[in-house]
Amino acid sequence: MQATMTRIEEKFQGLGVDSAPGQEVRQHDDALAGLAIGEALEGPAVDFSHGDVGADAFPPTPGALGLFVDGYERGGAQAYTEYRGDGAIRELVAERLARFTGAAVSAGDAMILTPGTQSALFLAVLSTVTAGDQVAIVQPDYFANRKLVEFAGARAVPVRLGEMTEGPGAGIDLGQLEDAFRAGARTFLFSNPNNPVGAVYSPEEIAAIARLAETYGVTVIVDQLYARLRYAGTRYTHLRAQDIDPSRVLTIMGPSKTESLSGFRLGLGFGAPAIVARMEKLQAIVSLRAPGYCQAVLRTWFAEPENWLADRIAAHQAIRDDLLGVFRGVDGVRVRTPDAGSYLFPELPLLTVPHAGFVRLLRAQAGVTVTPGTEFSPHAGARIRLNFSQNHERAVRGASRIAAMVERYRQGA
Repeated sequence: MQATMTRIEEKFQGLGVDSAPGQEVRQHDDALAGLAIGEALEGPAVDFSHGDVGADAFPPTPGALGLFVDGYERGGAQAYTEYRGDGAIRELVAERLARFTGAAVSAGDAMILTPGTQSALFLAVLSTVTAGDQVAIVQPDYFANRKLVEFAGARAVPVRLGEMTEGPGAGIDLGQLEDAFRAGARTFLFSNPNNPVGAVYSPEEIAAIARLAETYGVTVIVDQLYARLRYAGTRYTHLRAQDIDPSRVLTIMGPSKTESLSGFRLGLGFGAPAIVARMEKLQAIVSLRAPGYCQAVLRTWFAEPENWLADRIAAHQAIRDDLLGVFRGVDGVRVRTPDAGSYLFPELPLLTVPHAGFVRLLRAQAGVTVTPGTEFSPHAGARIRLNFSQNHERAVRGASRIAAMVERYRQGA
């Protein structure tokens, strides 16, 4: 019995959530906590671990609340949809996604609505990967990718991304990717745009991924959560519209980030019918369906008022540029310009405290919460991730506090 419990604990050990995005960074180290200097902070604390969907930053898309109420008023007809989601809503969304991605989407057998994109990712991985498999994953990439692969009992095969490569392209090591496929990896999992770097894969990189997947018979799960939030001059290529077997591609998207609808817990997976069918079976015993009343809110997706998306992108780009200005004014800090999304992934210089401790000190002394880079890659210990989808003034203030803390704890200061 004890041995069984030990194995279970070991399995869940890798799912640690203390430093995961959106979680509070707890003060585990009393000695570090005691170093807090008690300075009066100018303005409120700043939480860069997730985006601000409040009225003073980026509120949900217009009409979202009204559609939620409409769903509520429909009662059981909306509350108890098919496990894969309301059929009429799937048809509507399928048409819009087909136009967006450049490839047909079947609402009947190739789409499932899920309780957020995190759930879609969980369902897709557990519907594709089993114990003993090898799965190619990008490093750095979304923090849950490696954890889900290992939780399934599979082995993650890392493929490096050029964190400091300034486009075009993400800088993926295609040689490493082919080596992973050649060695037996039959699933490839990655985000585009990349979270946390904000890099967008070039048309050439996407074409190469499609070609390698076809050559080696690999199934690809691509997380495109930020595919709409792209900055000026950025080209985007959808993998599913390339010359690749559609039964081998599962795309994950949702309106939680760009559209600030995270509180409604809406996501979806679309593509390979066999994977979608397995996802539905798993969802039926895990969460039944995406929240019934909330599904109605998907009618706002890709149907926002004129100029709404352009204005939102411009607002994010302005914050991005100001934060880049702050960090590039700090000696020894390196950061790539994001092509898309709302993340910065700066690399810090050598400090007099361990980088993990510095993250805790940021919260204790500067009132700033960030996510450690190690959540996204084991080799990213000197990096931190910031979600800059925040009130503009507050975001700049938070970045300036980080800069001041780097100077305070810089080696040789």
